[in-house]
Amino acid sequence: MTASSLGQSSRRLARPPFAPSHPWDRNFFLLYVGLAWLGILSGFVPEIVHHVSAHEKAFPLIVHFHAVVFMGWLALFSVQVLLIRTRRPALHRKLGFLMLGLAAIMMVLGPATALIADHGKIGTPEDDPGFLAIQFTDILAFVGLLSAAVVFRHTPPVHKRLVLMATVYIIDAGFARWLGGAFHSLLGDAPYSAWASAYGGTTLLFLGIGLYDLITRRRLHPAYLAGLVWVVAMEITALALYVTPAWKTLAASWIAAA
Repeated sequence: MTASSLGQSSRRLARPPFAPSHPWDRNFFLLYVGLAWLGILSGFVPEIVHHVSAHEKAFPLIVHFHAVVFMGWLALFSVQVLLIRTRRPALHRKLGFLMLGLAAIMMVLGPATALIADHGKIGTPEDDPGFLAIQFTDILAFVGLLSAAVVFRHTPPVHKRLVLMATVYIIDAGFARWLGGAFHSLLGDAPYSAWASAYGGTTLLFLGIGLYDLITRRRLHPAYLAGLVWVVAMEITALALYVTPAWKTLAASWIAAA
């Protein structure tokens, strides 16, 4: 084989670079904005309506702050997607600083709300201190993905996938309320039923990101793969802690002190 033919073979075998954009991207990310809102509203609105109509005990004040801040994140995320869609990157970057400030508040408010809300369930049928593992790992997963997105903010294909994955992770509560019961009914008491009930809805969204890249780029982005490893690690950690007696004891002591 000649040097020329070797060079041609190498070029044929070389993988093309990951395309930074695709004509379908505009609608894909907008679709995910809609799915995020669908999951949150379908999960929480019926619960809120029932809570009010049944005249149940009012939520602690911090729960209302938590709702405003986390919904604020979803609203800003939606605006950011629309700004890129309408080709206004300068405003998108400026708004990014506001989102970082909001994320910093979420890092503190999320765990604090979990502790106080769980404290109010002590002695009730909803008392489940082990669940604190899922609540804490939600914010940890979010912070990890978002931090990586900030580091790669000048690399759009990486940045936008990691921000999207960070946002998808923290809407798991809405999807679990909406679809968790259906997954549990379908799977029964199978070993993976608890995982599907908690994360089944958002897992479909995570897989959808990869499927989209395979369709439009014929390959998975390394940032997506790294993010997916982080997501799976956080989910496994959460569920492993949830069934660990030592964690339940520790979580119960934190909740009691809240």
